[in-house]
Amino acid sequence: MSSTYAQDFEKALQIGRPPNITRLFPNSKALIVSGKVIDRAMLAKGQAMTIAANGRNHFVIRGALKAAQRANAAIILEIAKSEGGRSAYCATNYWNLARQADQVINELGITVPVAIHADHYAVKNLQDLEDAKIEVPSMFEAGITSIAIDASHQPDPDNLLASLAINPYIPSWACLETEVGEIKGSEGLSTAKEALFLIQGLNAHGVFPDWIALNNGTAHGIQTADQGIQVELTAEIHEALKPYKVSGAQHGTSGNTSERLMRIAKETNTTKANVATALQMISWGVKVDKFGNAELDGEGNLKKLPGQGVTEQVWDQMMAYAQEKGLKGGNTKKLNLPFENVMLAQPASVRHRMVEAVEEFVYELIADVFNAQDTAPLGVEAILQTGGFDLGAKAERTEDPEKWTEEYIRQTGASVGGDKGPKGDFDD
Repeated sequence: MSSTYAQDFEKALQIGRPPNITRLFPNSKALIVSGKVIDRAMLAKGQAMTIAANGRNHFVIRGALKAAQRANAAIILEIAKSEGGRSAYCATNYWNLARQADQVINELGITVPVAIHADHYAVKNLQDLEDAKIEVPSMFEAGITSIAIDASHQPDPDNLLASLAINPYIPSWACLETEVGEIKGSEGLSTAKEALFLIQGLNAHGVFPDWIALNNGTAHGIQTADQGIQVELTAEIHEALKPYKVSGAQHGTSGNTSERLMRIAKETNTTKANVATALQMISWGVKVDKFGNAELDGEGNLKKLPGQGVTEQVWDQMMAYAQEKGLKGGNTKKLNLPFENVMLAQPASVRHRMVEAVEEFVYELIADVFNAQDTAPLGVEAILQTGGFDLGAKAERTEDPEKWTEEYIRQTGASVGGDKGPKGDFDD
């Protein structure tokens, strides 16, 4: 760390951490920031996006942070509702991710900006909406600094109305991600018309998302189709949204080719790229291709690399449990919760190789694919230029709030949606 960056980092540490972080970790040297800082850093560099690493286990958190430090890159750590909500399949959750991150950052001397993101906070019905009014504040009290409100499972008018209803419970300084089109592969693709309806309706009510996620052809988990992310569709929608200054959040990157991910960074306004399944598999020692897609045998079982990831004894325990519970392929994600402590109880050399494997994969993504290297100083600069932790909105209100009534939203929204694709559980 250069002397100039060291001085700027110390200044940013004093003024750039949000109130919930300074309250939770008053003596910390971890530069945990709003996701706005990360977005601005990528925009400042241009044609860059950083990893939003889903910390499904502690080894992923450590490996991702080490890679970011090595690449001098701003980074996001996240966990989704299905992974870390009240009905979770991971030990990492909305309420302990910030605590884990702060501990690791201080232990390892990490000096890059880090956002703590609540991904895919799903609002599928009225009960979810009522729960959110209590649950969302509790998450920010536990150190979340960025959130994705995902009501994309609902019709377009309800998606917009749910997002508006939850917004008062989100701190103004926090980074906001919204979503149009549930992530479900090549079916139910998002359209520019849908995206504009959502962003314009939010804008009319003074809500200015930093990121928007689309169903642009990709899927969560193990990729089973060659098509993956549709770059042209993404660029078309981002171009339509340009007046509203919203960046793209790319979901379902695991298994997509490096070429396709490079194109997303270069040809669209994407600044955030979620990676979950690949990091989990790599930490376990599962055989993956160079894009992070797990390789399966003829019966749909994961292939384990000898001498990598967990010990063979632990792997045998995991596979016996999976067989007992009927877990195969992508559903082996449900091994995270019952085996977190088993994995933490392994010898130090094994834990180290699990972390190191994640670090190598994340570093290559950040430095060679996402173009996010050396964005840490840009994040710090954004804090210093603003003079505090609240970077404000990128956009201004341009839509008429008197026009965007609930009646107008319901009438207009009923006609913007196209084919939503098949029904089912597409949560990651």
